[in-house]
Amino acid sequence: MGSRHQGPAVEVAALNAYIKLMRAAESVTARVHFALSDGLTVSQFGALEVLLHCGSLCQRELAGKLLKSAGNITTVVDNLERRALVQRERDPADRRYVTVHLTAKGRLLIQELFPSVVANITREFSLLSPDEQRTLAKLCKRLGLGRVPAAFIIKPDQRDTPVRFAAVS
Repeated sequence: MGSRHQGPAVEVAALNAYIKLMRAAESVTARVHFALSDGLTVSQFGALEVLLHCGSLCQRELAGKLLKSAGNITTVVDNLERRALVQRERDPADRRYVTVHLTAKGRLLIQELFPSVVANITREFSLLSPDEQRTLAKLCKRLGLGRVPAAFIIKPDQRDTPVRFAAVS
């Protein structure tokens, strides 16, 4: 289902693409992470996976890798710590700096779950050819980098301001 917006064609096309992107992302994420057990959330899984592959990180770095706010990553880490999957360590020289480490239990869990999630991702993306996967990756990266200058972002109090579109290279 696309947008029912009756605006200019450029707006309808953008809304339709956005709706399809978000629905696809939600649908694929739900199927890929079906393997998660014991009430582990997608964000918690992501944190464990990052810590497995990147090593111990400060909470700010972990939040950046997961595209989460400071408040959200605190909740994610709190819940992982409660389950003894991660451990926090404060820097004695700067108590604001908190490093998050996998515990042995956390390492064992993510090493057990990760292959199933990778297999699910591989299965989901097998609907696309390798060339289509590379094209999708390039398009998503371009969108994710958001190369439209901030001057072109419309805030609610600017709705009546004429829209200027920039060419994105």
